[in-house]
Amino acid sequence: MTALQDLKYGQWFRGADVDSDGFITHQDVRMMSERYIAARGAAPDSTTARTLTEGMDGFWAKVIAPMDQNGDGKVDLREMTEGFRQVLTDPALYPEQIAPVTNCFFDLADLNGDGRIDQAEFQQMYHSVAGVPGEDCAAVFAALDQDGSGALDRAEFHQAVAEFFYGNDPDAPANHLFGRLVG
Repeated sequence: MTALQDLKYGQWFRGADVDSDGFITHQDVRMMSERYIAARGAAPDSTTARTLTEGMDGFWAKVIAPMDQNGDGKVDLREMTEGFRQVLTDPALYPEQIAPVTNCFFDLADLNGDGRIDQAEFQQMYHSVAGVPGEDCAAVFAALDQDGSGALDRAEFHQAVAEFFYGNDPDAPANHLFGRLVG
């Protein structure tokens, strides 16, 4: 694990700690789902909302909850960073560990349902849900749009998320996926 990965995990942690109490709990994960659902304009009882909530519950159960070292039902930054260091070691496990939630987020961000996320959709989702400033969204989007098509297809989005969680390239645009890294 590297200092870069620690920075990325810290950035993700700040976004996932929805109530800003210094811990990620199952409730934070649920609130994250609710923010995505609201940003998407999906009804809380829709198939989209249920799919995302189930995916996030699975992410909590399979990835985050096992990091709770003291069994208090909440994960602090140290526990999460140590947990990511242990769990997110093999990119070959991405399809099991991260891809299901990434697919849900892709579907939510693809507001017009065309199978691609354009810059406006990307910016709306990351700004309204994760509080990423619009100018950061625009810069990250441009760098992630590797084929210059003006949109991210599912493969480009998965590649960015995988790079964020598993990668160690200091110049990778995906490092800033959840906000500009400072450090």
